[in-house]
Amino acid sequence: MKTDLRTNIKAIIARAYVRVVGANREPSWWLTETLLPIMSTAAYVFVYKALKAPEEYVGFVILGGTMSSYWIFVLWTMAAQFYWEKEIGNLEIYMIAPISRMSLLLGMASGGLFLATTRAVFIFLAGALIFKVNFAIISLPKLFAVFVLTLTGLYGMGMLFSSLFMLYGREAWHGVTLLQEPVHLMSGFFFPVRNLGFFVALGASLIPMTLGLDAMRQLAFEAGPKSGFINVNVELGALVVLCILFLWVSKHALEYMEKLGKRDGRLTLRWQ
Repeated sequence: MKTDLRTNIKAIIARAYVRVVGANREPSWWLTETLLPIMSTAAYVFVYKALKAPEEYVGFVILGGTMSSYWIFVLWTMAAQFYWEKEIGNLEIYMIAPISRMSLLLGMASGGLFLATTRAVFIFLAGALIFKVNFAIISLPKLFAVFVLTLTGLYGMGMLFSSLFMLYGREAWHGVTLLQEPVHLMSGFFFPVRNLGFFVALGASLIPMTLGLDAMRQLAFEAGPKSGFINVNVELGALVVLCILFLWVSKHALEYMEKLGKRDGRLTLRWQ
């Protein structure tokens, strides 16, 4: 379905607006999404302190806890989004709307980014101030570029997952639960990924978060390069490739799954 750019931009703004307003109408979310997540991050900090690990590991944990907000957001509010829309009866409307499915997901992602960033900023600031983390940023432009590319790659992965979850109903819930903790391990949220071994870390690099976190640690901490997996410039190039790959694959996957869903009648709750 071909649509003009203006219509798709309106769809992006509309879906983002709903997310931002919805977050402000639920004050309880601010508690659960800001105060509670710092507790799990703090637990890892105290473990490292008890083991008398190098001080930079505290910073690694804070940065990993900050970025985990975006991974959880990608899984729960993007990858499984079409499943929730099917549950409340909106999916059929989306499928007949004269807009790109990627525009819908981009709008949802842009709006959800507001709450995810709020959570991430709180974890980062609270962790850095409470545990007195010392940062030594080597290159701010590279650090920003890594952050943007990491999020872009994650959103591309979320779009790819959403095309699968769109068809499999309640299996989306199991899929999200299954992916959450293994990615925490494989991406090295709370430790340098090189500790997994070269080949395991190389395989885990298919997840944009793995390379993104490793590069950010190398760029944000004085001792970061010593515990880095591979050179930052190589990781930047790999992130660009992953972004293009996931966005391209997700576009075609969404189109294919939409055709399959319409043909087999899987876009409603009758299949559940």
